Amino acid sequence: MTAITHNKMDPKDERIPEEHHVHRMGQWMSQDKRHHHAFIDQTVRHVDKHPKELLPVMKEFKDMVEGDSRLYMLFTSMFDQVPHNKKYLKDPVGEKATIRDFHHLLKVLNHVLTTAPAWTDAGHSVGLVGVPINAILDWPMGTRAGFAVFQDPQVNAMLKKVLDAWGGYLSSEESASVLGDDKCGWFSEHGLKALEEVANLGGETSYTFDELFQCDPKAKYHGYKSWDDYFTRLFRDGVRPIASPEDDNIIINACESMTYKVAHNIHARDKFWIKGQPYSCVDMFAQDPLAEQFVGGTVYQAFLSALSYHRWHVPVSGTVKKVTVLPGTYYSEPLYEDFTQDGGPSAEGENTSQEYLSVVATRAIIYIQADNPKIGLMAFIAIGMTEVSTCEVYLKAGQKVKKGDLSGAFHFGGSSHVQVFRKGVELRGFPEPGRKYNVPVRSKLCEVV
Repeated sequence: MTAITHNKMDPKDERIPEEHHVHRMGQWMSQDKRHHHAFIDQTVRHVDKHPKELLPVMKEFKDMVEGDSRLYMLFTSMFDQVPHNKKYLKDPVGEKATIRDFHHLLKVLNHVLTTAPAWTDAGHSVGLVGVPINAILDWPMGTRAGFAVFQDPQVNAMLKKVLDAWGGYLSSEESASVLGDDKCGWFSEHGLKALEEVANLGGETSYTFDELFQCDPKAKYHGYKSWDDYFTRLFRDGVRPIASPEDDNIIINACESMTYKVAHNIHARDKFWIKGQPYSCVDMFAQDPLAEQFVGGTVYQAFLSALSYHRWHVPVSGTVKKVTVLPGTYYSEPLYEDFTQDGGPSAEGENTSQEYLSVVATRAIIYIQADNPKIGLMAFIAIGMTEVSTCEVYLKAGQKVKKGDLSGAFHFGGSSHVQVFRKGVELRGFPEPGRKYNVPVRSKLCEVV
């Protein structure tokens, strides 16, 4: 969730004031909140002017909430608890269309399920809202009632059905319509520029999109058949070489991602839901007996960019010991990120809750017994956030893998991931958190001492 901060202005001044540019991890939503405003406004106005029958999955959602007094109370309270003031319901120059209640939410989600993420024209510029459902729920999920709603197993099971329906659309040929070269298309001038800047790591290289990624530049939509086909695109051979392929002391980066945190001596169990969010080993691994091997160990966590590469690669050579895919929450934030706290919700919400999400969100865990005995058992955890929670694993238990092999993918986007090492494994050379651009996938992440 993101707080909106506006500069003061004279009521008679009709100019759009400059806003604080909120840092959005992974560039899933524009740093300029006016793009968020414009997306919500345009979507709500379209839905209100063009009403249509609810899709079967949305009818099921409606019947579930209306048929359960507890859920109906929570969903109603969730909207009632959003402060009714300019900060949360209007933009700097006047009231914008907003979602008023649960039934209005159903209508808006009903529309989103048959649209693909596109660049949003805010009048003054074009920006990205890559997680539209998260944008729609931005304020309600920051309420006390919202915390209860999005922790509820019944609600999350229903949200899984909703997101699966959206995923079906994003895998269809119709979803590729946003891949055009028009102003809101991904292959527009500004879209290509943003994609190339991220993949070129802010200037370290200067390849074009067509040189970077496997595609057909002469074909419609560069040959991509759907939104998901485009979002899970592969690099061309040689673009991301494997660091020291024959040196088992070199561990590679499993995902194209920006460093979030390196933590040492993680506890068996800790209060992951409080401010500060310490890693909780047993909970991260969902009480798996293998978790005890990582108590006191090291965690490396990083987040993926909406504009980048969404496949995973094996960080070490070895044997896959176990693969687990865990269902989880989709829009849960820790309770301290609510409106009752001083100053209101954090300006980065979901983004600054990544340790919390390592326990509660949908995730896939791949345990690998490294060939290097100094590493031994290590784990890769793919963490799905919000609507980008579909984790597909390509590996199975007992399979021999080489460092750099493909191991899986996030569909419909990307999220966060962690690599976990046992106590006593001495590692050096991790990239420092705070760097502006991604650490390349398959590049050196760290070295075993």
